[in-house]
Amino acid sequence: MIRALAVAAAIGLWAGGAAAATPGTVEKLWRLDCGKVIVNQLNVFSDTQSYTGQTRELVGSCYLIKDGDAYMLWDTGLPASARGAKADPSQPMNARLDRTIVEQLAQIGVKPEQIGLIGISHYHFDHTGQAADFPKAKLLIGAGDLKVARADAAIGKPIAPWLADGAKVEGVEGDKDLFGDGSVVMIALGGHTPGHHGLLVRLPRTGTVLLSGDVAHFHENLDSDGVPTFNVDRADSLAAMDRFRKLGASLKAVSIIQHDPRDVAKLPAFPEGAE
Repeated sequence: MIRALAVAAAIGLWAGGAAAATPGTVEKLWRLDCGKVIVNQLNVFSDTQSYTGQTRELVGSCYLIKDGDAYMLWDTGLPASARGAKADPSQPMNARLDRTIVEQLAQIGVKPEQIGLIGISHYHFDHTGQAADFPKAKLLIGAGDLKVARADAAIGKPIAPWLADGAKVEGVEGDKDLFGDGSVVMIALGGHTPGHHGLLVRLPRTGTVLLSGDVAHFHENLDSDGVPTFNVDRADSLAAMDRFRKLGASLKAVSIIQHDPRDVAKLPAFPEGAE
Protein backbone atom coordinates (compact mmCIF):
# COMPACT_ATOMS: atom_id res chain seq x y z
CA MET A 1 0.00 0.00 0.00
CA ILE A 2 2.80 2.43 0.88
CA ARG A 3 4.53 1.68 -2.42
CA ALA A 4 1.27 2.19 -4.36
CA LEU A 5 0.67 5.55 -2.66
CA ALA A 6 4.22 6.67 -3.41
CA VAL A 7 3.83 5.80 -7.08
CA ALA A 8 0.49 7.61 -7.24
CA ALA A 9 1.99 10.70 -5.62
CA ALA A 10 4.89 10.72 -8.08
CA ILE A 11 2.52 10.47 -11.04
CA GLY A 12 0.35 13.25 -9.64
CA LEU A 13 3.39 15.47 -9.09
CA TRP A 14 4.37 15.73 -12.72
CA ALA A 15 0.88 15.39 -14.17
CA GLY A 16 -0.54 18.15 -11.98
CA GLY A 17 -2.88 15.94 -9.96
CA ALA A 18 -5.10 17.77 -7.46
CA ALA A 19 -3.70 15.83 -4.49
CA ALA A 20 -0.06 16.38 -5.42
CA ALA A 21 2.35 19.07 -4.32
CA THR A 22 2.83 21.98 -6.71
CA PRO A 23 5.29 20.84 -9.41
CA GLY A 24 8.57 22.64 -9.78
CA THR A 25 9.69 24.79 -12.69
CA VAL A 26 12.92 25.35 -14.55
CA GLU A 27 14.34 28.78 -15.26
CA LYS A 28 14.36 29.03 -19.04
CA LEU A 29 13.78 27.18 -22.32
CA TRP A 30 15.37 28.16 -25.63
CA ARG A 31 14.46 26.82 -29.06
CA LEU A 32 17.48 26.17 -31.26
CA ASP A 33 17.73 25.96 -35.04
CA CYS A 34 18.78 22.39 -35.73
CA GLY A 35 18.15 22.23 -39.47
CA LYS A 36 15.52 22.15 -42.17
CA VAL A 37 13.98 19.27 -44.08
CA ILE A 38 12.43 19.74 -47.52
CA VAL A 39 9.95 16.92 -48.07
CA ASN A 40 9.58 16.34 -51.81
CA GLN A 41 7.27 13.34 -51.41
CA LEU A 42 4.97 14.00 -48.49
CA ASN A 43 3.41 10.53 -48.64
CA VAL A 44 6.40 9.21 -46.68
CA PHE A 45 4.45 10.60 -43.71
CA SER A 46 1.23 8.75 -44.57
CA ASP A 47 0.78 5.00 -44.81
CA THR A 48 -2.66 5.74 -46.27
CA GLN A 49 -1.20 7.89 -49.10
CA SER A 50 -3.02 11.02 -47.97
CA TYR A 51 -0.58 13.55 -49.45
CA THR A 52 -0.03 12.47 -53.05
CA GLY A 53 1.76 15.17 -55.03
CA GLN A 54 2.33 17.38 -51.99
CA THR A 55 5.56 18.84 -50.65
CA ARG A 56 6.36 20.61 -47.40
CA GLU A 57 9.21 22.35 -45.61
CA LEU A 58 9.76 21.18 -42.05
CA VAL A 59 12.19 22.41 -39.42
CA GLY A 60 14.59 20.57 -37.18
CA SER A 61 14.31 21.97 -33.68
CA CYS A 62 16.29 21.33 -30.50
CA TYR A 63 15.85 22.82 -27.07
CA LEU A 64 18.09 24.11 -24.28
CA ILE A 65 16.80 24.01 -20.72
CA LYS A 66 18.37 25.99 -17.87
CA ASP A 67 17.80 24.96 -14.27
CA GLY A 68 20.02 27.09 -12.05
CA ASP A 69 23.58 26.37 -13.11
CA ALA A 70 22.57 23.15 -14.89
CA TYR A 71 21.89 22.88 -18.63
CA MET A 72 20.10 20.19 -20.59
CA LEU A 73 19.66 19.69 -24.33
CA TRP A 74 16.58 18.04 -25.78
CA ASP A 75 17.51 16.48 -29.14
CA THR A 76 20.64 17.45 -31.05
CA GLY A 77 19.45 17.96 -34.63
CA LEU A 78 21.01 17.22 -37.97
CA PRO A 79 24.71 16.35 -38.18
CA ALA A 80 27.24 19.01 -39.11
CA SER A 81 27.79 17.16 -42.40
CA ALA A 82 24.38 18.52 -43.52
CA ARG A 83 25.66 22.09 -43.31
CA GLY A 84 25.05 23.87 -46.61
CA ALA A 85 23.73 20.72 -48.29
CA LYS A 86 22.11 21.29 -51.69
CA ALA A 87 18.60 20.13 -52.42
CA ASP A 88 17.98 17.09 -54.62
CA PRO A 89 14.32 17.05 -55.75
CA SER A 90 14.63 13.42 -56.84
CA GLN A 91 14.95 12.32 -53.21
CA PRO A 92 11.93 11.95 -50.88
CA MET A 93 13.54 14.34 -48.39
CA ASN A 94 16.47 16.78 -48.31
CA ALA A 95 18.08 17.94 -45.08
CA ARG A 96 20.15 21.09 -44.55
CA LEU A 97 21.85 22.64 -41.55
CA ASP A 98 22.73 26.34 -41.33
CA ARG A 99 24.16 26.68 -37.81
CA THR A 100 25.46 24.21 -35.27
CA ILE A 101 24.24 23.98 -31.71
CA VAL A 102 27.69 24.90 -30.39
CA GLU A 103 27.64 28.11 -32.45
CA GLN A 104 24.23 29.06 -31.11
CA LEU A 105 25.14 28.31 -27.52
CA ALA A 106 28.16 30.60 -27.86
CA GLN A 107 25.75 33.47 -28.54
CA ILE A 108 24.36 33.14 -25.02
CA GLY A 109 27.67 32.33 -23.36
CA VAL A 110 27.12 28.60 -22.83
CA LYS A 111 30.07 26.27 -23.44
CA PRO A 112 29.70 22.63 -24.58
CA GLU A 113 31.15 21.34 -21.31
CA GLN A 114 28.34 23.05 -19.39
CA ILE A 115 25.77 20.69 -20.91
CA GLY A 116 25.27 18.08 -18.23
CA LEU A 117 22.33 16.19 -19.69
CA ILE A 118 21.15 15.30 -23.19
CA GLY A 119 17.67 13.91 -23.71
CA ILE A 120 17.04 12.24 -27.07
CA SER A 121 13.48 11.73 -28.27
CA HIS A 122 14.51 8.88 -30.58
CA TYR A 123 17.41 7.49 -32.60
CA HIS A 124 16.77 9.08 -36.02
CA PHE A 125 19.73 11.01 -37.41
CA ASP A 126 17.99 14.39 -37.39
CA HIS A 127 17.63 14.14 -33.60
CA THR A 128 21.03 12.67 -32.69
CA GLY A 129 23.29 14.41 -35.21
CA GLN A 130 25.29 16.73 -32.94
CA ALA A 131 25.19 14.76 -29.69
CA ALA A 132 28.91 13.92 -29.82
CA ASP A 133 29.75 17.64 -29.49
CA PHE A 134 28.80 17.30 -25.81
CA PRO A 135 30.85 14.31 -24.62
CA LYS A 136 30.71 15.22 -20.91
CA ALA A 137 26.93 15.01 -20.75
CA LYS A 138 24.88 12.07 -19.57
CA LEU A 139 22.61 10.72 -22.32
CA LEU A 140 18.98 9.76 -21.75
CA ILE A 141 17.17 7.85 -24.49
CA GLY A 142 14.29 5.38 -24.58
CA ALA A 143 15.40 1.88 -23.62
CA GLY A 144 13.99 0.42 -26.85
CA ASP A 145 15.93 2.91 -28.93
CA LEU A 146 19.12 2.32 -26.95
CA LYS A 147 18.83 -1.39 -27.66
CA VAL A 148 18.51 -0.74 -31.40
CA ALA A 149 21.43 1.71 -31.39
CA ARG A 150 23.64 -0.87 -29.72
CA ALA A 151 22.69 -3.52 -32.27
CA ASP A 152 22.88 -1.37 -35.42
CA ALA A 153 26.19 0.44 -35.97
CA ALA A 154 24.74 2.90 -38.49
CA ILE A 155 21.93 4.00 -36.17
CA GLY A 156 24.23 4.08 -33.16
CA LYS A 157 27.07 6.04 -34.77
CA PRO A 158 25.91 9.55 -33.73
CA ILE A 159 25.71 8.46 -30.08
CA ALA A 160 28.68 6.08 -30.18
CA PRO A 161 30.44 7.73 -27.18
CA TRP A 162 27.55 6.55 -24.97
CA LEU A 163 27.45 2.98 -26.27
CA ALA A 164 30.77 1.94 -24.75
CA ASP A 165 30.98 0.06 -21.46
CA GLY A 166 30.77 2.41 -18.50
CA ALA A 167 29.42 5.35 -20.49
CA LYS A 168 27.04 7.83 -18.87
CA VAL A 169 23.84 6.65 -20.53
CA GLU A 170 20.41 5.60 -19.32
CA GLY A 171 17.77 3.70 -21.24
CA VAL A 172 14.45 5.21 -20.13
CA GLU A 173 11.45 2.95 -19.62
CA GLY A 174 8.08 4.68 -19.57
CA ASP A 175 7.82 8.22 -18.20
CA LYS A 176 10.77 9.65 -16.28
CA ASP A 177 10.80 12.68 -13.97
CA LEU A 178 14.30 13.96 -14.68
CA PHE A 179 14.78 16.37 -11.77
CA GLY A 180 12.46 14.74 -9.23
CA ASP A 181 10.08 17.70 -8.94
CA GLY A 182 7.89 17.38 -12.03
CA SER A 183 9.59 20.28 -13.81
CA VAL A 184 11.03 18.20 -16.68
CA VAL A 185 9.58 14.81 -17.60
CA MET A 186 10.31 12.46 -20.48
CA ILE A 187 6.93 11.21 -21.74
CA ALA A 188 6.65 7.75 -23.30
CA LEU A 189 5.09 8.09 -26.78
CA GLY A 190 5.98 4.86 -28.54
CA GLY A 191 5.33 3.79 -32.11
CA HIS A 192 7.57 6.03 -34.15
CA THR A 193 10.55 4.09 -32.82
CA PRO A 194 10.57 1.43 -30.08
CA GLY A 195 11.57 3.85 -27.31
CA HIS A 196 10.24 7.16 -28.61
CA HIS A 197 9.62 9.93 -26.05
CA GLY A 198 8.39 13.51 -25.87
CA LEU A 199 9.29 16.04 -23.18
CA LEU A 200 7.22 18.04 -20.71
CA VAL A 201 8.81 21.25 -19.38
CA ARG A 202 7.29 23.55 -16.77
CA LEU A 203 8.26 27.24 -16.76
CA PRO A 204 7.28 29.93 -14.21
CA ARG A 205 5.68 32.34 -16.71
CA THR A 206 4.95 30.34 -19.86
CA GLY A 207 3.54 27.39 -17.97
CA THR A 208 3.72 23.86 -19.33
CA VAL A 209 5.42 23.22 -22.66
CA LEU A 210 4.92 19.81 -24.30
CA LEU A 211 7.51 18.86 -26.92
CA SER A 212 6.45 16.16 -29.35
CA GLY A 213 9.61 14.44 -30.48
CA ASP A 214 8.24 12.88 -33.67
CA VAL A 215 4.86 11.72 -32.39
CA ALA A 216 3.73 13.70 -35.47
CA HIS A 217 5.61 15.86 -37.95
CA PHE A 218 3.03 18.55 -38.74
CA HIS A 219 -0.44 19.58 -37.60
CA GLU A 220 -2.40 18.02 -40.41
CA ASN A 221 -0.73 14.68 -39.71
CA LEU A 222 -1.53 14.81 -36.00
CA ASP A 223 -5.11 15.96 -36.58
CA SER A 224 -5.84 13.10 -38.98
CA ASP A 225 -3.97 10.35 -37.09
CA GLY A 226 -1.55 10.09 -39.98
CA VAL A 227 1.11 7.41 -39.50
CA PRO A 228 4.41 7.69 -41.40
CA THR A 229 5.39 4.74 -43.53
CA PHE A 230 8.60 4.26 -41.51
CA ASN A 231 7.04 4.06 -38.03
CA VAL A 232 7.72 0.78 -36.25
CA ASP A 233 4.25 0.18 -34.77
CA ARG A 234 1.00 1.59 -36.12
CA ALA A 235 -1.19 0.89 -33.09
CA ASP A 236 1.38 2.39 -30.71
CA SER A 237 1.70 5.42 -32.99
CA LEU A 238 -2.04 6.08 -32.86
CA ALA A 239 -2.06 5.66 -29.08
CA ALA A 240 0.86 8.08 -28.74
CA MET A 241 -0.88 10.75 -30.82
CA ASP A 242 -4.01 10.35 -28.72
CA ARG A 243 -1.99 10.69 -25.51
CA PHE A 244 -0.10 13.74 -26.79
CA ARG A 245 -3.31 15.55 -27.70
CA LYS A 246 -5.10 14.71 -24.46
CA LEU A 247 -2.13 15.42 -22.22
CA GLY A 248 -1.62 18.81 -23.84
CA ALA A 249 -5.31 19.64 -23.39
CA SER A 250 -5.56 18.51 -19.76
CA LEU A 251 -2.42 20.41 -18.75
CA LYS A 252 -3.33 23.46 -20.88
CA ALA A 253 0.14 23.13 -22.35
CA VAL A 254 1.88 24.97 -25.14
CA SER A 255 2.08 21.89 -27.35
CA ILE A 256 4.83 21.94 -29.95
CA ILE A 257 5.22 19.60 -32.88
CA GLN A 258 8.97 19.84 -33.20
CA HIS A 259 9.10 19.68 -37.01
CA ASP A 260 6.23 22.11 -37.66
CA PRO A 261 7.52 25.70 -38.02
CA ARG A 262 4.11 27.05 -36.99
CA ASP A 263 4.45 25.35 -33.61
CA VAL A 264 8.13 26.11 -33.04
CA ALA A 265 7.27 29.79 -33.56
CA LYS A 266 5.13 29.68 -30.40
CA LEU A 267 8.38 30.06 -28.47
CA PRO A 268 10.56 33.21 -28.63
CA ALA A 269 13.10 33.34 -31.44
CA PHE A 270 16.66 32.58 -30.36
CA PRO A 271 18.61 34.07 -28.63
CA GLU A 272 15.52 34.99 -26.59
CA GLY A 273 14.07 32.23 -24.46
CA ALA A 274 10.81 31.32 -22.77
CA GLU A 275 10.61 31.82 -19.01
